[in-house]
Amino acid sequence: MVLSGIPAARVAAGLALIPALLGGCVYMPETSLVYDPDCGVYERKMTLEAYQVGSLMGCRDEGCVTTLVVMGAASAASVIVSGSVMVVGNVASWLEKKGQCMRRAQVPESK
Repeated sequence: MVLSGIPAARVAAGLALIPALLGGCVYMPETSLVYDPDCGVYERKMTLEAYQVGSLMGCRDEGCVTTLVVMGAASAASVIVSGSVMVVGNVASWLEKKGQCMRRAQVPESK
């Protein structure tokens, strides 16, 4: 079998590398607290963390292709959704921090 001039062995080898690249991963936002000494407040920082949920061991033929497509779609969807949550969360945290810093700057220190 030849796919667009590419021998079947190369196509199969290329498909076999996809799980190694994707690794059956989903991405989830992780929140950590970071202290800002200039403001005197704790700020929430969100990052994306990858979690492996499965692998393709001993997979063969068309079942592998279907599994690869599903794993790729799930991985891409989790990056998009979790990435959006992370961006919105970091913007909200930044706005909250700026508001707390402004309030703290406006309150005169008592002597």
